[in-house]
Amino acid sequence: MFDVFGSVKGLLKLDSVNIDNNIFRLHYKATVIILISFSLLVTSRQYIGDPIDCIVEGIPSNVMDTYCWITSTFTIPTSKIQETDIIHPGVRPQYEGDQVKYHQYYQWVCFVLFFQALLFYFPYYLWKSWESGKMKMLVLDLNCPIIAEETKKERIKLLVNYFASNLHNHNFYAFRFFVCEILNFINVIGQIYFVDFFLGGEFITYGIDVISMTEMEPEDRIDPMSKVFPKVTKCTFRKFGPSGTIERIDGLCILPLNVVNEKIYVFLCFWFILLAVLSSLALIYRLAVLSGSRTRMFLLRAQAQLAPCNEVESVFRKCQIGDWFILVLLSKNIDPLAYKELICDLACRFEGREEIQPA
Repeated sequence: MFDVFGSVKGLLKLDSVNIDNNIFRLHYKATVIILISFSLLVTSRQYIGDPIDCIVEGIPSNVMDTYCWITSTFTIPTSKIQETDIIHPGVRPQYEGDQVKYHQYYQWVCFVLFFQALLFYFPYYLWKSWESGKMKMLVLDLNCPIIAEETKKERIKLLVNYFASNLHNHNFYAFRFFVCEILNFINVIGQIYFVDFFLGGEFITYGIDVISMTEMEPEDRIDPMSKVFPKVTKCTFRKFGPSGTIERIDGLCILPLNVVNEKIYVFLCFWFILLAVLSSLALIYRLAVLSGSRTRMFLLRAQAQLAPCNEVESVFRKCQIGDWFILVLLSKNIDPLAYKELICDLACRFEGREEIQPA
């Protein structure tokens, strides 16, 4: 049984082709999995558990819970001095002229997280559509270390013939990938500002505020998580009295769901910042690659370590940026020995020599 599972795993691994890089995968794999997991977690707490409990007199609790969940709850912002005289931040008697902060976002958190996951997946979906399985067709099962010598020789020859006939025709392929890298960076920056708008302008500094709070003295702390994700809020229910007069009934609502939400967005704040920094470094690296032929030469030699340096340089001199990009992707998908033979045979073809026959 273990042999069968091992064989299936091996076949799946050979069938997969690497068409991107680690930072690209952080966007469409790691981040998408994180966001969908958070979305499912919030959904389970929101629709399976009890997301809100309201305390009120004269109205059935289930009616008040449903009403406050639909219409949203609110808090009354308080100063640091006022917070010493109240039980919960933002919960105190409302006077004329008081500003009221409504909290409507918590109904939409699960949907927004799922929507963000789709946005993070979009650049990869676009690249995969543009790539159209080209790399998988070029690999020709050369990613398998155990392959008949005649078969390997035949498939390397096919690759050499392909390069000879399509030399300098890969620039558009490469620039499409570079465009998707730029889209990844634009997306993560846009997502930071989108979440900041969604949370009422509190997200960008949210993580820093949480760290700053932990460094303060306990008596001086103002919890930023309670400000953005209050666990206790107010809700006003209006109904007609016996004589037709409108009665305002004040309720106290507990939002246990915000205990989960605050932890999610603290993590996402730091994760998005890390992703933005890594994506910007990836763009700087890409700019260096595009502008420096020496950089591309160094990278190609690093990928083809088994091939002689003069052969690598001979191939590189004939390559434009797109051809170089295809060769780098092939190095990630082809067995190193097969890649060495490919480089040597390409050098021979470009220089008009006979291709080296494997011993």
